[in-house]
Amino acid sequence: MNHQLNDPNLKGVEILSIGTELLLGNIVNTNAQWISEELSSLGINHFRQSTVGDNGNRIGNLVKEISLRSNLLITTGGLGPTPDDLTTEAIAKSFNASLFERAYLWDQMKKKLSNSSANFDNPSLRKQCFFPKDALIINNPRGTAPGMIWAPIKGFTILTFPGVPSELKAMWKETAVSYLKNNFSDGYAFFSNILKFSGIGESSISDKIGHLLKLKNPTVAPYANLGEVKLRITARSKNELEARNIIKPVKEELQKEFAKFIYGENDDNLSSVLINELLKRKESLVFAESCTGGLLSSYITSIAGSSKVFKGSIIAYSNEIKQSLLNIPDDLIKKFGAVSQEVAEIMAINAKEKLNSDWSIAISGIAGPAGGSKEKPVGLVYISIAGPNDHITNIKKMFSLTRNRTEIQKLSVNVCLNSLRLILLSNSK
Repeated sequence: MNHQLNDPNLKGVEILSIGTELLLGNIVNTNAQWISEELSSLGINHFRQSTVGDNGNRIGNLVKEISLRSNLLITTGGLGPTPDDLTTEAIAKSFNASLFERAYLWDQMKKKLSNSSANFDNPSLRKQCFFPKDALIINNPRGTAPGMIWAPIKGFTILTFPGVPSELKAMWKETAVSYLKNNFSDGYAFFSNILKFSGIGESSISDKIGHLLKLKNPTVAPYANLGEVKLRITARSKNELEARNIIKPVKEELQKEFAKFIYGENDDNLSSVLINELLKRKESLVFAESCTGGLLSSYITSIAGSSKVFKGSIIAYSNEIKQSLLNIPDDLIKKFGAVSQEVAEIMAINAKEKLNSDWSIAISGIAGPAGGSKEKPVGLVYISIAGPNDHITNIKKMFSLTRNRTEIQKLSVNVCLNSLRLILLSNSK
């Protein structure tokens, strides 16, 4: 039976992640996120995600409950050979179905494990070959645990996959994509373009685009991360070219309204955008870090090709290193303190000269939780950017007391990268 999206009887699509390790937080559930994106690319909306531990009764009860409200259920986890792998058995039991061995699967499994020390007399290993009689098998090219496509009742289909991401993805691409296209897609798909903002808050953006947030196709949705905001523009159409045309006028309106705040799209980040701009200008960059302790350098060097513009950094965490490696005068530190605009500026100038670079960013602050005072509280950060032709930009930031040490450090890095981006933008070559 084809349950296309324009079918008025279509009740919904759900994802069920199975594994006690997920409930305990031992691992992050990346499978649900990946499946969500895949469903979206196929034009299939899913409406709910659930997680359940390795308990047969709870798995069965939840599957039965889902069958009453959805047409399609996609499960991950619990298909392996260990005693806590209970998915197939629990699903079958919830619909009073018996399991039958597929002999060819056992033969395939023995070939896959022929070079291993597997004990073929172990019944737990063999249980991976048992499925409901009318289930279709999803081949697993990367492991031993197959999945299944099974419609235990009219209007309700279950697709099961292992929890190992590499196995799930291989099985999905080999089998699930074509099956879902043929049975649960109406030929339309979702295409998204993400715009990334820095230096402006989600509420400030939302206040100016209320009319866009009400659109139906495309839809516009804001997402706030630490130090940045994302706007996802999504169009539903039959092909990517058509989707781009739907998205284009909304994107152009946003780019006009928030020109200096939009730093990139999709997979861009501040580091990659900054590196690309410096590459175009054939200019180099160095850092002098105090309170971020190398985090700023880490952000830049996480991008492949950063060595073409980034020459290095001096992590001057202590006053002693500030004096010996960056030649910060002792009387300057005594007069203004290590956390001061005056010291940050000299750090930037001297790092630029010492490391022979076009641009330099220096940062000094109090990330906490201790070390603050009434005059210089936790969250106070000074940034200085030195550039060609004696360029100096000084920045003072006071981050909220609700921010912890890690957040202050990351936000400080974002301000450093975005500030230099804006400087380069205003001095485009």
